[in-house]
Amino acid sequence: MITVNVKYRSDGRIKSFTMSGHANFAKRGQDIVCAGASAVSFGAVNSIFALTDVKPKIEQGGDGGYLSCEIPDEISEESQEKVQLILESMLVSLQTIERDYGKYIKITLNK
Repeated sequence: MITVNVKYRSDGRIKSFTMSGHANFAKRGQDIVCAGASAVSFGAVNSIFALTDVKPKIEQGGDGGYLSCEIPDEISEESQEKVQLILESMLVSLQTIERDYGKYIKITLNK
């Protein structure tokens, strides 16, 4: 199962997210749950780098089954708004996958 853990700051903004595990929906190369979750999360991280001046702390590990992204505290309000829009969009997409494939992906929000 893929687990997604989203941590929030005290002001309600997303501070970080961690994604780990494998969906095991289908065999490797045919797993649409894994592919969808990976595309959404890596797309969000790439968008932060490409569309903002923010450089999040990224960690990847294992055989592709781990991604962690932490947003620095000291960024401008304008950058913070852009980053939050990207991360909230990512979360909506992941929740859509969870709604349809909840047996294979679990999202936890830590507010």
